Amino acid sequence: MVAALYRYPVKSMLGEPLEAVEISERGLSGDRRFALLDAESGKVASAKAPRLWRELLRCAATLTEAGPRITGPDGTELHTDAALSALVGRKVTLTDVPPPAAALDRSRPDQVLAAGQEAEVEADTVQFGSAAPPGTFFDFAPVHVITTSTLRRIAELSPRGTVEAQRYRPNLVIDTDEAEAFVEHTWAGRQLHIADGPILRVIASTPRCAIPTLAHGDLPRDPDALRVLAHHNRTPALPGRPPEPCAGVYAQVVRGGWVREGDVIRF
Repeated sequence: MVAALYRYPVKSMLGEPLEAVEISERGLSGDRRFALLDAESGKVASAKAPRLWRELLRCAATLTEAGPRITGPDGTELHTDAALSALVGRKVTLTDVPPPAAALDRSRPDQVLAAGQEAEVEADTVQFGSAAPPGTFFDFAPVHVITTSTLRRIAELSPRGTVEAQRYRPNLVIDTDEAEAFVEHTWAGRQLHIADGPILRVIASTPRCAIPTLAHGDLPRDPDALRVLAHHNRTPALPGRPPEPCAGVYAQVVRGGWVREGDVIRF
């Protein structure tokens, strides 16, 4: 069953919960429709590089007919590129068009865990959307799914005794009742039929970056949101890749349609 739905109108900003949304080959309608471009590097701003961009996760973005409504950490609406640039301390431009050969920096998560979010660590350059339609801001694929059994197990292993789904930025949270933790990793290659509408094809496990460890709005930092996975769930995201901390899966859209909270999932 679909337990929760989320979309993120501006990449690396807080998203919005939804009761229902249309889904197409480009993912959930309005999801990752906008992003900030860094004027100096030409790369897309992403909190995967927390030293530069972690402040984005303290901004909330909702989608309106006029575009994204962005609210800063103090509740002030940020209407201009100048206001966004002042917030992050770098010149940025809000855009809905990825630049040619769009890329972002992904700080190596193990180094962020060891050195902290403000440290300058090694980063890999990630090209956009190898499993997503051109012209989108998805890192890899257009839909991200995580299960309640995985979230429950992460919480059990965490010193906090809890973990928030929002830290992993899923589009769909699927209620898996008493299924084993990380059950979604066994779904690779399978199709998820959502009620009588959309069909998703699971294509890979989701390797986790430093984002789950960062403050998300009012949620405090939580290094254990990644450390638990590093200690207890290292698995290859795709065949041939080395094991790495994973939670959730990526999916492509085989058939579009509307998805709603409470929709039944079948294989």
